[in-house]
Amino acid sequence: MAVKTYRPTSPGRRDMTGHSFEEITRTRPERSLLRPLNKRAGRNFRGKITVRHKGGGHKRRYRVIDFKRKKIGIEARVSSIEYDPNRSARIALLIYADGEKRYIIAPLGVRVDDVLVSGPEAEVRPGNAVPIAKIPLGMQIHNIELQEGRGGQMARSAGTSARVLAKEGTYAQVRLPSGEVRLVRQSCMATIGQVGNVDHGNIKLGKAGRKRWLGVRPSVRGSAMSPRDHPHGGGEGRSPIGMPGPKSPWGKPTLGARTRRNKRTDKYIVRRRGKRRG
Repeated sequence: MAVKTYRPTSPGRRDMTGHSFEEITRTRPERSLLRPLNKRAGRNFRGKITVRHKGGGHKRRYRVIDFKRKKIGIEARVSSIEYDPNRSARIALLIYADGEKRYIIAPLGVRVDDVLVSGPEAEVRPGNAVPIAKIPLGMQIHNIELQEGRGGQMARSAGTSARVLAKEGTYAQVRLPSGEVRLVRQSCMATIGQVGNVDHGNIKLGKAGRKRWLGVRPSVRGSAMSPRDHPHGGGEGRSPIGMPGPKSPWGKPTLGARTRRNKRTDKYIVRRRGKRRG
């Protein structure tokens, strides 16, 4: 897909870019696969804000996505490529030979009327879902299961993909988009190819209002607050944070501090992700 630019009719339009949507073939979603989606604005069941900077945004309905691909050996024709407001990737509507309709994440290169299959006997080509044991080394994959039968949980956003690096015993080494190398059971399913909409990361929103349409509320620098509201606050004029390291509003270390606490799955991580550059 291509990135669309705008005429600079206002300061917000000057650097704004958008999607061309040239790959979209259907504008109305499949009604049988729609579900209501209530807004929570970052609040839990008690009404307490547990995720900050969320609220507002355009009303959405959820599209039921088939992450498991459990219709083994049944051919499915790609009926349409559609927009999904709940994720960065595009979605593809599959119509199976038995008449059932399901949505999947649209892989790069998959077109309308392509025939996709899932299962151990499926051909290794973009859009087909096969066990990792059947995938050649170096092949790009996405929608990767962590537990057999649970459905894909890794490499699902626009333009991402992972690679199979090695196989030994019951596990395979998979390099994730973050650079982390992780052990995944070879019996787990993965979809061949790269997730579509690869230009998603090149989009510039251009103005604050467009961020609000997405349901993202403003954030305020801690140094602009008072000392009672943030550890970085206070002082005359523009002041340094005045402490050994950056802190969250509640005094916890942030900006690079490790937050992983799941020791149970540490044994599956072969190599940690590297520091981001840029």
